[in-house]
Amino acid sequence: MKLSELKKSGHAPSLLSSFLYFDISFMIWVLLGALGVYITADFGLTPSQVGLIVAIPILAGSFFRIIMGILTDRFGPKKTAIGGMLVTMIPLLWGWLFGFTVAELFLIGILLGVAGASFSAALPMASRWYPPHLQGLAMGIAGAGNSGTLLATLFGPRIAEHIGWNGVFGVALIPLTLVLFSYIFLAKEPPNQPAPKPIKEYFSVFKEKDTWYFCILYSVTFGGFVGLASFLSYFFSTQYGVSGVRAGDFVTLVVAAGSFLRPVGGLIADKIGGVKLLQILFIGVAICMFAVSLLPPLAMVTVALFVGMGCLGMGNGAIFQLVPQRFQKEIGMVTGVVGAAGGIGGFFLPNILGSLKDLTGTYAAGFITFSLIALVALGILVVAQIGWRKQWKLSGKSVRI
Repeated sequence: MKLSELKKSGHAPSLLSSFLYFDISFMIWVLLGALGVYITADFGLTPSQVGLIVAIPILAGSFFRIIMGILTDRFGPKKTAIGGMLVTMIPLLWGWLFGFTVAELFLIGILLGVAGASFSAALPMASRWYPPHLQGLAMGIAGAGNSGTLLATLFGPRIAEHIGWNGVFGVALIPLTLVLFSYIFLAKEPPNQPAPKPIKEYFSVFKEKDTWYFCILYSVTFGGFVGLASFLSYFFSTQYGVSGVRAGDFVTLVVAAGSFLRPVGGLIADKIGGVKLLQILFIGVAICMFAVSLLPPLAMVTVALFVGMGCLGMGNGAIFQLVPQRFQKEIGMVTGVVGAAGGIGGFFLPNILGSLKDLTGTYAAGFITFSLIALVALGILVVAQIGWRKQWKLSGKSVRI
């Protein structure tokens, strides 16, 4: 059984540490989105402005993921993660003690991107401790740290009701500090850490066509997940007239599907192949987003988003069942690059939803656009997998794709 094999292989404390680090970092990364209703009330922002502000950390995370990917490959995931958590304390302190202007919000958002870059250290830590046939499950467990979104959307609005949105940033320092110390004492550098290479050699992955395929696919699955997670509180509040706390509860519910089904996606991908699973999931995303575009009653739109986010979460797990099979030695850098592409997708989605709402007066156009994007990704996957099957068959790989 796969779970029993997981116990016998690798290093469980490091896998747990990877999950906790990614979980708390993800919570911090999406804080601006979770608090969007309260920030809007303070600054009187339009839908397009909200879309931009909540997307800034996502875009910044894309840039920092590449940097942290290089650091992970050169110095190891443990050292890189500890440095990332220390830097993440800066925007939390800034948001707690200051954060009185829109300009400050942009700067805080940029620095919050370091928390989003945790992906580039957390996943390589998990990957390098486990054998190829357990990659989907191990990466899925570490990647399930995107459940930190639930913490942000569930507790962020409730805390803001009592101490204001600035105070939420101060409270977030507490769990971050606890995870930092647990990581220092529990995590171990993996034994197969590759030797450092000249900086320019890390960028050679950009010459690989497969890198770009993975980037496009992940920009849709992860970009869709984090982009919706950042924007949905504002969507529920403005479209259905619910309070900030209630909006956070609905977002928590739908985000739970994407978070907890990510390791399930990795596990299923290990069994039937990531490509086969992704083909099903992209169709599911397209159908669900089209259903949301009809703007049905609150209960129905919640169900559609729950299923759609579940498909996106499983898609994230499926893609990172494939990536280590293709790029094991360069996993830190490739994880950073592919993760960056996911962040870029997450940056554009809230902007698309907010801008089209301003232009058309309805959210329908934005969700229809995302539905069509999922179908385009399906077409790209069909083309990409032809080359993967030929290439991996010639190389003697026996993994399922």
